[in-house]
Amino acid sequence: MLAQCRISERRACALVGLSRDAWRHPPCVDEQTKVLMARIREVAHQRRRFGYRCIHDMLRSDFPGTNHKKVYRLYRKQNLSVRKRSKKRLRGERRPLLAATRLNEVWSMDCVSDALASGRRLKCLTVADDFSHECIDIAVAHAMPGGHVIQVLEQAARFRGYPRAVRTDNGPEFTSRAFIGWAQARGIEHILIQPGRPMQNGYIESFNGRFRDECLNENWFETLSQAREAIAIWRQDYNEVRPHGTIGRIPPAAFAARPRQSSGDAWQPTTEPQAAILLTPGPLSN
Repeated sequence: MLAQCRISERRACALVGLSRDAWRHPPCVDEQTKVLMARIREVAHQRRRFGYRCIHDMLRSDFPGTNHKKVYRLYRKQNLSVRKRSKKRLRGERRPLLAATRLNEVWSMDCVSDALASGRRLKCLTVADDFSHECIDIAVAHAMPGGHVIQVLEQAARFRGYPRAVRTDNGPEFTSRAFIGWAQARGIEHILIQPGRPMQNGYIESFNGRFRDECLNENWFETLSQAREAIAIWRQDYNEVRPHGTIGRIPPAAFAARPRQSSGDAWQPTTEPQAAILLTPGPLSN
């Protein structure tokens, strides 16, 4: 205003609401603040997941009397921010749903969520064979990390052999390093469906619909052991009693028993990789 208009300093300061003393004596950063700014910048670069609150906690002993508001002001002044987590890169092949032609060709997997009467979370891992539509297993736990999924599949493979491929969505338990490493070590192809396309995993989605309607929605679980017992009874009835329309109106277990009598249906790796031996889990835990 002073440079472009014929106006006095007093009038210009009054128009912008600034005191003449502040205009003539701009604030200077003291040495203590400069050191604090440098330490904030140093900690922020070393610990990219720390916000200003955590940085203030770390610097509280070195700079007593400095509150979190000053740390926040200096943090924002330097354009610092918490680094966002990068989206996990999905691995594996994405392809449309194809019909299986033999046992253990493809196992489809998914997770179904429920809750106990107390409100505690309940997670069910459902595994089904695409060819026979037989429910291979339903693992029930409060959480289902990648390591637990590996244990369930290893236990099933002791009796059925390993599948040629597994089809999953992009859930964290299926895109974890543990699960991807296990599949590669066992020579099992990992088929990932496209995000937002659940019908590319239509076999297990159809099974999960029946599982929710006939078991989860019809029972009120108070404990984890009660849920496991009821779900195991339902799974046995589904496999051995209930007829399935797409396999000749017979139970899946009866349909699977026919080709299982012939040899060569169970897919087994030609060699046992050392990495697979290291990944072999112990007994299942709650």
